[in-house]
Amino acid sequence: MMVDDLGIGDLGCYGNTTLRTPHIDQLSRDGVKLTHHIAAASLCSPSRAAFLTGRYPIRSGVAGRMPVFLFTAGSGGLPSSEVTFAKIAQQQGYDTALIGKWHLGLNCESSDDHCHHPSVHGFKYFFGIPLTNLRDCQPGHGTVFEIHKHLPYKTFGVVLLTVVFLHWSGFVYIRRRLILGLLLAVFMVTGLILGFIMVVPYFNCVLMRDHKVVEQPFASENLTQTMTHEAVDFIERSSGRPFLLFMSFLQVHTAMFASAAFRGSSPHGIYGDAVQEVDWSVGQLMQALDRLGLSENTLVYLTSDQGAHLEEISAGGEVHRGWNGIYKAGKGTNFEGGIRVPGLLRWAGTVPSGREMDQPTSNMDLYPTLVRLTGASLPQDRHIDGHDLMDLLLGKVEKSNHEFLFHYCNTYLNAVRWSPRNSSSVWKAFYFTPNFSPANSTVCSDTQLCFCTSSYVTYHDPPLLFDLSVDPSESHPLTPQTQPDFSLILSAMEQAVEGHTRTLEPVNSQMSAGNVMWKPWLQPCCSTLSQLCQCEQEDG
Repeated sequence: MMVDDLGIGDLGCYGNTTLRTPHIDQLSRDGVKLTHHIAAASLCSPSRAAFLTGRYPIRSGVAGRMPVFLFTAGSGGLPSSEVTFAKIAQQQGYDTALIGKWHLGLNCESSDDHCHHPSVHGFKYFFGIPLTNLRDCQPGHGTVFEIHKHLPYKTFGVVLLTVVFLHWSGFVYIRRRLILGLLLAVFMVTGLILGFIMVVPYFNCVLMRDHKVVEQPFASENLTQTMTHEAVDFIERSSGRPFLLFMSFLQVHTAMFASAAFRGSSPHGIYGDAVQEVDWSVGQLMQALDRLGLSENTLVYLTSDQGAHLEEISAGGEVHRGWNGIYKAGKGTNFEGGIRVPGLLRWAGTVPSGREMDQPTSNMDLYPTLVRLTGASLPQDRHIDGHDLMDLLLGKVEKSNHEFLFHYCNTYLNAVRWSPRNSSSVWKAFYFTPNFSPANSTVCSDTQLCFCTSSYVTYHDPPLLFDLSVDPSESHPLTPQTQPDFSLILSAMEQAVEGHTRTLEPVNSQMSAGNVMWKPWLQPCCSTLSQLCQCEQEDG
């Protein structure tokens, strides 16, 4: 189970005292709680690619100039050459399903080639959305395509008024045709932008069952309820044979929604309501396993794809963000608030209950863990960055196999984490950090997301160094004066970076501007384009 944009501080088992998450908290008590669990990226598409493949997203090309996939009709996606844990499980005879969010591409050359569809990557059954839940998918929630904010309307206005004033005062003679032309250009640009924003929901908010579009644009209010019923149905019909279910929640990503049963149920507005609905869904899945007698031979895992999105405020000014606890910043950054996520694992009768583990682990670790449990072997023709968790979960070893973890922002190496074998310290060095706005905050409110290109960051030479074992909030950067081994630590990290870089092979970026841009011939439609790709899901 992967929740979208859930903050580690949003759950009772990780310290929240104002939201009710009893089913997830019970999951924590019944299994192992990872408190140093790291997402491989701080944004949806690269994080999910890493989770499914056990590899840093830069290895599969799901990293590039664009941070995530923005259109259902883009041509980028998770390459078919990647071997997901679902594909391996399917080869081992497992029944496999993905219910919920995909966000790793759909088509390559035509509107129905489905070259990046979940079925290509080992999921026999798919019910969900190929892209993500956008602001545009909920009326009244605004748009993620805030093009108007980046156009120089003030400049247009000043130029136009100046031209009119000079003409009216007699300083210069300007043909009326030119003035009318300028006005027409402004109105046309404005009209095109408004038209684009109006049709985005019809193009991007697509609900599919396997290869068929069943609702466009989808109505989100009851989607968690519907997807939970789909998941329980899958568990019931697969209970007699091995199965793998990836429950990929749309919540708690904006645009926020919650069904009528949960609206107003929390003291934290629609965001809190959505968290509590996710908790209900988790409870439904756990009850299904218990009712069918499957708990003692089923590994259950719950996480988030990255930290809470702290910049999220609705078009009406309502706060739609979660809480990352003591950790700094959030989604879109490689500070701990952006990548330290919940990690709960339950396997009744096998994994000890009530254990808490503070060793550095990664969501990439699920890949080798699941491959081992299916009885398969890891692919030998590629570099796998995750490490099997079972010995750590069973208490056979006390130290994580992750001595180093590398944190990328797009294709740029942003930070390195080092957990020395002979030390309890966990060092983390930043090569650059985002320019927060306001400067004294930990958010990038001017852009709604922190970017990692040169104009949005500050570079550090020497790197900014923290000891997370004593400063998990990353509040006090170390110096050669405060840390005697400062140079030795950075030198060890630099050697690790050099070794890691040698394992990278050139790949085509799936997230180049050309691959991410909207292509009309790739647009999935349940009707014709001229009818704005519109249909409602049939009952049943």
